[in-house]
Amino acid sequence: MAEGDWRPKIIAIICNWCSYAGADLAGGARIQYPPDIRAIRVMCTGRVDPLFIMKAFQDGADGVLVSGCHFGDCHYLEGNYKCAKRMFLVKNVLKNIGIDDKRLRMTFVSASEGAKWGHVMEDVVKTVNELGPSPLTERKD
Repeated sequence: MAEGDWRPKIIAIICNWCSYAGADLAGGARIQYPPDIRAIRVMCTGRVDPLFIMKAFQDGADGVLVSGCHFGDCHYLEGNYKCAKRMFLVKNVLKNIGIDDKRLRMTFVSASEGAKWGHVMEDVVKTVNELGPSPLTERKD
């Protein structure tokens, strides 16, 4: 594939109750955002194991987005707090193995924030496009 043909592969792990509903609202409102995101719905971001993120990068993801409820709005009370703590850990691990930590992002989008979902998607895709293909993908080739 020519370098100009490269499209980022971004995995979004999103909360069922807030971020998924926000993404659904964005779709229903026909808010445009790049199609480079592959969404995986989980009941709560507290369910996101750091190994899910590492596996996504190992399998060729150029970026990973984890998106959940705003602090204080988690349907499972503390899931988003637990996930946020884990994201700091994962970002440090990524830095230590030579992957720019900007490739991993955690955001908070509620069910009523469809427009925000679109802006988040655009920003994540823009950031990953600036960083280029994952260094792990380049090593595999």
